[in-house]
Amino acid sequence: MPSPSEGCTVEEALLGRHSVRAFLPRPVPRDQVERLLGLAARSASNSNIQPWHVHVLTGASKKRLSAAILEALVAEGRGEGDYPYQPAPDSWLEPFKTRRRTFGEKLYGETLGIPATDTESRELYRRRNYDFFGAPVGLILTVSRHPQHSALIDAGLFLQALMLAARSLGLDTCAQASFLDFSPVLRRELDIPDDHMVICGVALGHADTTHPLSRQLTSREPVESLATFH
Repeated sequence: MPSPSEGCTVEEALLGRHSVRAFLPRPVPRDQVERLLGLAARSASNSNIQPWHVHVLTGASKKRLSAAILEALVAEGRGEGDYPYQPAPDSWLEPFKTRRRTFGEKLYGETLGIPATDTESRELYRRRNYDFFGAPVGLILTVSRHPQHSALIDAGLFLQALMLAARSLGLDTCAQASFLDFSPVLRRELDIPDDHMVICGVALGHADTTHPLSRQLTSREPVESLATFH
């Protein structure tokens, strides 16, 4: 889906945003990233505590982090994140189990042509997460541990604002929980203090609209299934 011009409405940003997994190498100027983060910082937070922090990676810094994660993946495998962000694969309940399986089948099978039995190819594709899918800018979002669970709500508000603001500036994103599996590597490479927890990564740049993945759009449940009017 083409990026909008600057000045799109909130509705246009919501309808146009999707998780982009193939980016152009086209650079994103630092002043544009700073503007984006400044807009996201207008997000609501509990008692205005603003517990978030963003690590911005480009160029050699992004390559070093990607290399360090892949090295850890080969040597140690995936670890555990700073917070439990999803159930074990065999313990998902309905309707979430079906939605998750449908997403995976469409991503790997229909779009990428990788069958479920080809676990090696699926793993190789999954590793593209750690290069931020080729995006020129990678973001790592953290929040302070001290507000406890309210900081996770604040992080979600910041993340959504960031992704919508990116669309308003003609940029594309993909929020990536996969980075949680390598919190120790992130802490070492980015000097993240112990009193902050890693929330997720975000790929930021311009979508490669010629890539098959650019045509993969996910569905949403209708309002009548997600809302109860009293």
